[in-house]
Amino acid sequence: MKVLFIVNESPYGSEKAWNALRLATALQQEIPQAQIRLFLLSDGVYGALPEHHRPEGSYNVGQMLASLIAAGAEVLACVTCIDQRGLWSAKLIEGIQLGSMVELAHWTAEADRVLVF
Repeated sequence: MKVLFIVNESPYGSEKAWNALRLATALQQEIPQAQIRLFLLSDGVYGALPEHHRPEGSYNVGQMLASLIAAGAEVLACVTCIDQRGLWSAKLIEGIQLGSMVELAHWTAEADRVLVF
C-alpha cells in the first residue's frame, strides 16, 4: 500500500501536522510494508526546519519527521513554498528533499491513498 500525506499546515499552532505524523508513524509500525510519503506544502514546509520554536512540553515535529525518514518514509518540501517564505538558505532536516508540483503529481498518481492535513 502506498500512502501519500500532504501536510499544508504549520507544524505548530494547530494539531493537523502532528496528527498527520502520528498517523504516518502508526502506519509504519502496524503495516510495515506500507510505503509512506509526505509532501510538505504551504506553511507545512516549516516542519522541514531542524530548529523548532515550539511551546514548552509540546510534541516535536522535527523529531517525528526524522524518525519517519529513518524508518523509510520519503519526505519532500515544496520548493516554491520554501522560496515564498524566504527559506532558501535554511538547512532542512536530513533526508528531506525539495520537490515540486511535478513530483507531487507523480506521487499522487502512484498513491493508493492520499490524505491531506
